[in-house]
Amino acid sequence: PGYRRPVLVVQDDTFTQSRINTVIVVIITSNIQLAEAPGNVLLPQGATGLSRDSVANVSQILTVDKTFLVECIGSLPSGLQEEIDDGLRTILYL
Repeated sequence: PGYRRPVLVVQDDTFTQSRINTVIVVIITSNIQLAEAPGNVLLPQGATGLSRDSVANVSQILTVDKTFLVECIGSLPSGLQEEIDDGLRTILYL
């Protein structure tokens, strides 16, 4: 068994709260150097509820079963949410 890692749910709440058993997430890493990669977003500790500065790695988009989501650590301020949206648009060429 692996260990728990933080993720960022990036799908619309309508789907998250539906009977669909999966959720689309972006991997969060503490490897701050990845903040330099195109589309990735630095997540400062004080703004996220995370225990340290982290990076939303938008090139690692996964679909996971909802049962893997153990707890909600926090939410992002609107400015960071917009950066994530921009990063996803970049990586997905939308």
